[in-house]
Amino acid sequence: MPKKEVKKLYEFGFLSDHQHYIKDSMALVALLLGVAVPILALPAINSQALASKFHAQTWLGPHLPVVPPAPQKLFLPYEDPAPLRRRQEIEGKRHGILYGPSLLGNSSFFPSGVLGDAMAHQHQDQWYNDAGWLTKTVNEEATAAMLAITQAGGIKNLSDYEILYQGQWAGSVPDGIARGEFSNFTSDLLFAMERLSTNPYAIRRLHPTADLLPFDLDLDVVEAITGTRLSTLHRTGRLFHVDHSYQKGYQVSPGKYTAGCEAYFYLQAESDQLLPLAIKTNVGADLIYTPLDEENDWLLAKAMFNQNDLFHGQIFHLANSHAVAEIVYLAALRTMSTSHPVLALLDRLMYQAYAIRPVGETVLFNEGGFFDQTFAVTNRGVREFATRFYPAVAGLFRSNYFETDLQRRGLIHSTYGPRLSSFPFFEDGKQIISVIRQYVKSYVHAYYEQDMILALDDELQAWMEEANGPAMVIDFPAAPIISADTLVDMLTHIAWLCGVSHHVLNSGGPVATSGVLPLHPAALYAPPPVEKGVENILPFLPGERKAIEQIALLARFNRPQFGQQNETLLHMFDDKFLHEHGREDVVFANERFMMQMRSISNEVNQKAFDEEGLCQGMPFVWKGMDPAQIPFFLSV
Repeated sequence: MPKKEVKKLYEFGFLSDHQHYIKDSMALVALLLGVAVPILALPAINSQALASKFHAQTWLGPHLPVVPPAPQKLFLPYEDPAPLRRRQEIEGKRHGILYGPSLLGNSSFFPSGVLGDAMAHQHQDQWYNDAGWLTKTVNEEATAAMLAITQAGGIKNLSDYEILYQGQWAGSVPDGIARGEFSNFTSDLLFAMERLSTNPYAIRRLHPTADLLPFDLDLDVVEAITGTRLSTLHRTGRLFHVDHSYQKGYQVSPGKYTAGCEAYFYLQAESDQLLPLAIKTNVGADLIYTPLDEENDWLLAKAMFNQNDLFHGQIFHLANSHAVAEIVYLAALRTMSTSHPVLALLDRLMYQAYAIRPVGETVLFNEGGFFDQTFAVTNRGVREFATRFYPAVAGLFRSNYFETDLQRRGLIHSTYGPRLSSFPFFEDGKQIISVIRQYVKSYVHAYYEQDMILALDDELQAWMEEANGPAMVIDFPAAPIISADTLVDMLTHIAWLCGVSHHVLNSGGPVATSGVLPLHPAALYAPPPVEKGVENILPFLPGERKAIEQIALLARFNRPQFGQQNETLLHMFDDKFLHEHGREDVVFANERFMMQMRSISNEVNQKAFDEEGLCQGMPFVWKGMDPAQIPFFLSV
């Protein structure tokens, strides 16, 4: 490390006299004076030993012990009895936490500088500690699954894929796959309703005048399926579209194939139930499939679409939750003291946040890594996706507020089409985000009793300027911030991205729902056909080994141990530092939050099929938002 940087950090109090000799600047965790988390002692973890469990993982270096500072109260700047110390701390962080190049495509900046590097390595240590047990468990379960399918004679038909799930993943996925996900995997209703639950971020309602029809269909076919014309569905706001055609140009691994599907869905006239209308492949012969096709052709079409959709969900979450929350937090770290209540709350929400993209670069999205081994689209396609979607869709801050986004895509409060009869993602999500907002509102108003106090908070205002300036956060609220309600909206959105939205698409979701075989393959193993009449779709799907690799990779995303470790959404704000060093109102707000989240969790766990064999209008039971199961932070 350059002597000039060391001198600066001494001046700002980040280094004590006995810490003057540091051989490896990558081990400069002693510099973390409250930058990453309120509790400053770093874990005594040998990163090299942990990394040995993952191929191609680089050595992170040992950490030096750190003596935590004396407990401090959370103060707004004008209340702090030590303003000089506070200014020096911020100045030190601005020298030590810098804006570095984006990782995994060109999205948001990633922390660099001696403090930024140290913080990222600390987060990675924490992540590897959580992942170590799970990796060992998954490897053992994969071996057992291979033995089971081998003893059964291999995969001879679609129903044989169930053998791969029957009690094989009890440690990594103790709740198993979603009820109905396999038994009803051929259902068109299941296929459609996954767009309103397991991946609700790709579908939109076509506007009767603002949107042209993306592709044409045979009039007789449409009428036979829907009882009306395509133009009528469009004009009455009953036509929906998902477009994954961009994927047809992504690089694909040898021996694997992908389509670039787009699809129409429509609302049935009698029930307003969402159903599939057509799937267009956009590759090869560019075939268009409908439910009127032969069973194998239509099943293959749904599998091809699901393969595109699984890729979308996995990488959209990276650009939408990780990249957005990280850059907002990075701007806050550079402008606020560790004594600031807003930064303290962000510290809690952003636990381990800067582990994921570096780990992804090293283990998951590296050349020949886990992603390349399992998915058709290579890691280069991942970077292309993030670079394209972050500035246009995924990276927008206010436009992706929960209801704002759904309304923009015509899924709620539509003025040009009928209401969706069932929308599980919205139904569950609106309960959860309401409880999150209530806590955040109590937290904010505990410190900002009146809007005028915001103007007195120079650190908060500096954060707004930083986010809109050097951090280049897209669609962030403008500076200066003049309303506490605006701050509530911002912090609620960060909590939503970290603790809910992320886990709908990632964590335990894919292994239980959106990645369940046979009709949710991560790759095709034969090129999309040039004509209809496929007699057997098994050649297009993963064989025994590749199927187990897919399940094992998705199982690694789950974190079943977090329930016992009190690291689920239920405990999002159950933080000792916030309680002991903050305002008393916050303690009560957390007790209320936990009580309400327990109630929601009980409701989720009581979900079951009704007399028609449906749950929330779906032929599978979706529990993807259980507050007692999903992590409160960006865990994977």
